[in-house]
Amino acid sequence: MFTYPLGDRAQLRPLEPWQAEEFLAHMDRARVSVDPWIPWATFSTDPDSARASLQRYADRLAQDTGRIHGIWLDGTLVGGVMFTRFDHASGVCEIGCWLERSGEGRGLVTRACRVLIDWAFRQRGMHRVEWWVAAGNTRSVETARRLGMSRDGVLRQRFPYRGVRQDSEVWSVLSEEWPSPGEGSVPGVQAELDRLMRVFVGAFTNTGDTRPDLGVIRDVFIPEGRIIASAGGEPVVYDLDAFIEPRQRMLTDGTLTEFREWEVAERTEVFGSIAQRFSEYRKSGRHQGEWFEGAGHKTTQFVRTPAGWRMSSLAWEDEPATTTG
Repeated sequence: MFTYPLGDRAQLRPLEPWQAEEFLAHMDRARVSVDPWIPWATFSTDPDSARASLQRYADRLAQDTGRIHGIWLDGTLVGGVMFTRFDHASGVCEIGCWLERSGEGRGLVTRACRVLIDWAFRQRGMHRVEWWVAAGNTRSVETARRLGMSRDGVLRQRFPYRGVRQDSEVWSVLSEEWPSPGEGSVPGVQAELDRLMRVFVGAFTNTGDTRPDLGVIRDVFIPEGRIIASAGGEPVVYDLDAFIEPRQRMLTDGTLTEFREWEVAERTEVFGSIAQRFSEYRKSGRHQGEWFEGAGHKTTQFVRTPAGWRMSSLAWEDEPATTTG
């Protein structure tokens, strides 16, 4: 049985029927946080039903139509990732995840999903990995964003759960969008830095029914990261919490609506385990009901950590915004 280190004293391993009692104990701890979105706990209430849940995936593994892996933190099962659907003939598979609260805040699910997605693309030649999520499951949506996935659309009232029809969001990543292997590969590093910038910029979007979630910024930055606003005078330096909290509030309380920002040009330079990026961006939205359009420039610094590339600092300067009625 293979073991894949995820860092932070965590491991990724296959989850098999003989581990049913350990799985059941984990489900008892995770029941409150997991069952509203994934019916693992509903299906796993005693050793026999827990074993049956794992046996279904063992059967899919034998048929090459799915597989399941657990995440162990300090020797305790705290979550997992799985291919709920794996169709090699079409080149399309679906990945899912779950996690109990004791494993949250460490990036374990994101790292474990990357292992499975990389295996699907590199080893099995898959073309598209999908992520299906109930529209209200914000933590799962955050993970899709961190993985660099694109939101393909919403299937309204697709399925009933506990007497309520649920919307499903569909996210995906294609093989050509996935970063190239090899930490020393400049194209691979460029692709990863592109992904980090997409996650950062995409966190602010609240157009249509897209929900902004600036919390993902903590996942693309090192914890000690700094974000700096320059307006020609004294620069304003934020730590991550000071930057995120007021902007999350503006994007959700009606102050700033229909907002999006996008990168229109960039130049990235990589020097071993550090990198820098100069970006030109555009943005638009409504501020207190008044439409505006703007532009500006960013400079972003990156460092390579044991968990992968992360932003270490970002500074920006806006050009004067234009408004219309």
